[in-house]
Amino acid sequence: MDDATVEAVRAAVRAIPPGQTSTYGEIAAQLGLSTPRIVGRILAEDGHDIPWHRVLRADGTPAPHIAVEQAARLRAEGVLLVDGRLPREHRRR
Repeated sequence: MDDATVEAVRAAVRAIPPGQTSTYGEIAAQLGLSTPRIVGRILAEDGHDIPWHRVLRADGTPAPHIAVEQAARLRAEGVLLVDGRLPREHRRR
C-alpha cells in the first residue's frame, strides 16, 4: 500500500464528524479506490489513532470482530445501532 493512499484514507476517516458514520465503500468511492477492502485493510493496520469506529459496512453493520467495541464507541457519540445495525433512515443514500 502506498503512503499517499494510506494518508488519504486516514484523512477521510478523520473528516467524519462525531455522531456521524460512513462506509468503507463511500470512502473508497470518494478517493477513487478500486475496492472498499483497501479502506478496511488500512484501518486494520494503521487506524488505531483515528475514529475508525465511524466506518461501517454497506449494510450498516460493524465487522464482527470489532462489533462490541465499535458499537460502544458509536453509542458514546450518540449513534445507536439497532439489532447490531445502523437504522436505514440514518444511512446515507
